[in-house]
Amino acid sequence: MDQPAVKFFHYKDKEQSSNLLLQLNRLRQENVLTDVSLCSDNNEIPCHRNVLVSSSPYFRAMFCNNFLEKQQTKINLKGITSAILSSIIDYVYTGLISVSVDIVLPLMQAASMLQYSRIFEACSNFLQEQLSPDNCLSMIRLSEIMNCNSLRDKAKEMAMNSFSDVSASEDLCELSLPELMGYLEDDSLCAEEEQVFETLVAWIHHDPLSRRGAISDLFKKVRLRHIHPTYLFQFIANDPLIQSSTLCNELIESVRRLMFSVNTKCIDTAVDFKPLWVAPRRYSYHDILVVVGGRKNNEQTSREALVFDEKSEKWQLLAKLPIRLYKASYVALHSVLYVIGGLTTNTKYSQLSTTVYTLSLKTNQWRTVEPMLEPRFAHQSVSYLHFIFVLGGLGPDRRLTDTVERYNSMFNQWESMAPMPVAVLHPAVAATNQRIFVFGGEDAMQNPVRIIQVYHIARNMWSKMENRTVKNVSAPAAIMDDKIYIIGGYTRRVIAYDTKANRFIKCANLKERRMHHSATVLNNKLYVTGGRYVNGHDVIEDSDNFEYYDPKTDTWTSKGTLPYKLFDHGSLTLTHVSQTWAKS
Repeated sequence: MDQPAVKFFHYKDKEQSSNLLLQLNRLRQENVLTDVSLCSDNNEIPCHRNVLVSSSPYFRAMFCNNFLEKQQTKINLKGITSAILSSIIDYVYTGLISVSVDIVLPLMQAASMLQYSRIFEACSNFLQEQLSPDNCLSMIRLSEIMNCNSLRDKAKEMAMNSFSDVSASEDLCELSLPELMGYLEDDSLCAEEEQVFETLVAWIHHDPLSRRGAISDLFKKVRLRHIHPTYLFQFIANDPLIQSSTLCNELIESVRRLMFSVNTKCIDTAVDFKPLWVAPRRYSYHDILVVVGGRKNNEQTSREALVFDEKSEKWQLLAKLPIRLYKASYVALHSVLYVIGGLTTNTKYSQLSTTVYTLSLKTNQWRTVEPMLEPRFAHQSVSYLHFIFVLGGLGPDRRLTDTVERYNSMFNQWESMAPMPVAVLHPAVAATNQRIFVFGGEDAMQNPVRIIQVYHIARNMWSKMENRTVKNVSAPAAIMDDKIYIIGGYTRRVIAYDTKANRFIKCANLKERRMHHSATVLNNKLYVTGGRYVNGHDVIEDSDNFEYYDPKTDTWTSKGTLPYKLFDHGSLTLTHVSQTWAKS
């Protein structure tokens, strides 16, 4: 017959270890079976060797090897106060210890010496909670003295993320040259390049006699390509420190030649400028999508500006435009949003505007710059290098115009340029490789124009060519990888013009016939917002659509909706440092 299976009951007493420690602590307090005393400041703390050996590699080595202490009943621990030693022994027997500002440093030193790693990390965690931009550099120094990696990493992270605040601290001026260089060359430094420059200048001025010679090495860490030209040429170039350095002057002159020649392929310079010019943006810089102006819910022109938060996938409000503008143009340059011209609708009688409004995400405030030479609306604007070009639209007599103006952001000046060969309304416009491309549009009789007009920026000359593929009206254009994408325009069609091969490539269609929408490139994807579309009954409706096109997969993906229906608006990509833009 089969024998019955033997059953086991596995019992685990969860309170056994804690009760055992409790009893050992009671024995210690009653001085029962204690066999060694730890001495400090003429105070003796009775202990059990086996408990000390079990709690620390330091005591294990002391009592389990052939050291003198193995035979001694009293051990004198130098460099540790009796209060700190008593706290550590209490921890050994109870698992509890209190860390405060007054004792954290001596406790950390004692924990390091006696090899109590968990007390050491508890002290590190306590110090990490005290971290601030004012003390993080001091904490880094402390972490190096204590050889505490966790504290050093957290303090370094704060120094990188809060560099604008840290740079104003006295501690920064005490950094060595290699330490400062380490910060300034780090891709993850959370600071604008202007701030990087101001920091190195402040550091040198703290001890000019010994530090002046470092100006050229430090200046190479400033990523000149990502500095606003006005700041570079009017402020940095005139700084006495920069003027005292031949190399710094050569670097600035190289940028100046590059800007004014309007030719990115021709850099004639005595210094090896190219590696400095192509230095990437720091990781803390992020591109974000901003939607501004337009006609809201088909009721009235909108003063609202919205920013899309990719993490939360929600829209947030920026400061409102100072005035309602109908068919203004919208363009981004040096991380600043420009709203140009338009028809004012705040007054009883609408009026053409020459005003140029700007919005910086850093201040979240609207300002004005030099107005255009002539008023216009329903025009196009495009940026290239430090210029903004304004093309066509409806002029002072509200008739179609072929005039072109150029704004120089370095000198805050407008000038007239060569007019377009053919005046067109609502074309698709994009600038790349020293040229502005104007695709299609419609003439004064509202007939589609099947031509491509090309403006050569350096030569201030136009050329044109007929092309049967072009038939777009009220369609935006955007550039990705040397291709100009033309999206819709009273059609579902999306085409990409390869500027190098001079040919068109067909892309995946939109879901419906779309016009008066806006488009921008963000993280190598083409985002399209709002507009109007033709429904299944051939009726034109407003749209709150928000979607993107991925050129790698040739597919469209919905990103949800805008907060309201919108058309004739601006959709732009602006760069900011982390969350430096102020939420309104």
